[in-house]
Amino acid sequence: MTEKKSVEQTQSWQSLAFVWTGAMICVPSLLVGGTLISGMPLWEAILIALLGYGVIVLFMIYQGMQSSDLGIPAVSVASQVFGEQGSKKIISILLAIACLGWFGIQANVCGAAFSQFLGIYGINLPVPVSSLIWGVIMLLSAIYGIRILSILNYIAVPVLLFVCIYGLVVSLNDGGLAIVENYKPAGSMSFMTGLAITIGSFALGAVIAGDYSQYTKSRKDVVKAAIVGILPSGVLMITVGAVLALTAGTADISVVFTNLGLPVLGIIGLILAAWTTNAVNAFSGGIAIINVFNISEKYHKVAVAVAGGLGTILAVIGILNHFVPIMSVLSAMVPPVAGVMIASYWIVQKGDKSKWAPVSGVNWLGVSSWLVGAVIAGIPVILTFFPELPQLPNQPLIGIILSLAVYLIGAKVLSGKTNNVENLEGK
Repeated sequence: MTEKKSVEQTQSWQSLAFVWTGAMICVPSLLVGGTLISGMPLWEAILIALLGYGVIVLFMIYQGMQSSDLGIPAVSVASQVFGEQGSKKIISILLAIACLGWFGIQANVCGAAFSQFLGIYGINLPVPVSSLIWGVIMLLSAIYGIRILSILNYIAVPVLLFVCIYGLVVSLNDGGLAIVENYKPAGSMSFMTGLAITIGSFALGAVIAGDYSQYTKSRKDVVKAAIVGILPSGVLMITVGAVLALTAGTADISVVFTNLGLPVLGIIGLILAAWTTNAVNAFSGGIAIINVFNISEKYHKVAVAVAGGLGTILAVIGILNHFVPIMSVLSAMVPPVAGVMIASYWIVQKGDKSKWAPVSGVNWLGVSSWLVGAVIAGIPVILTFFPELPQLPNQPLIGIILSLAVYLIGAKVLSGKTNNVENLEGK
């Protein structure tokens, strides 16, 4: 049985909430708001934000409490339900690719915006060089672990909130409020499509929640941190992104502030938003790499450096322009991981940490249950690459629910009349 982290490694729920808030306040979240408002009224976009991020919070709580109970990250918790080799060779690789990929995307976005900002003052900094500089800066903060991430977010989150709220207030002046009140969407987006977009935007965060919740002292801290850290900031970002898209024609905060004659404030907001989110990506990517290659925990900083370094290289060479479709498929395949883990720990084991133990080899019940959900959830995303074929609605929840259901059915069949998870998962 694992032991809880030392006192020096623990963190308060307020500290974790700041980490989650920093991860939520990012350009992609603003763009989700801009996407939603293109096909629905503002009130419906806000409702979807509340429901979508509410679902994310629910999964984060269940994922986070597992790691809080056991004192280990998400990929290590998965070594029972997927088996040690299944967790290392399948789940960890999947999470590592997703984390380093999104790290590269954020570094690329930040680098491009910073180069554009310098161009206003006649300074020509190539985007690849700018992406490299900011990728390295973001990486260095992640290397020094959860304490540095907490400090970064204590500084960045208030600034980010000020920038977003200030942008919202300014955009509503000079006729902006009337534009919002009289807005009627030209297109039509279904409620479920909007919900899928919102959930998919932070589904990876729900799966890797245990990487940060492992440092909390209790389950209550996990619950409070997830609710306070995700819901207010998530709804705010959707609202700001939607309003900016209506009043300024774009949800990109740096462009909005440049148009307002305040480019410095805009670039500060964008950089901090990308920085806090990327620190999370690098940190979790490093944990996944440790699990893949069976590296000692003392080399965690090296693993984080590798994860962030690879993501930065991808950003510098521009390969991420072609990498986004792959990341979209991965985003559909990652959430079912949470479905299987929740089914095992919370339903079969009834949340009893004494029943948890790593299983050697591959637990084929867990792997096959995940695969069913991942494939079915991934099909609609893959079909979008072929517009000539019939399209299916993209619903991230389908993969999670299917994987959870398949695992529970398989567990019942294999265990006969008992729910003894050790016997079941030791087969």
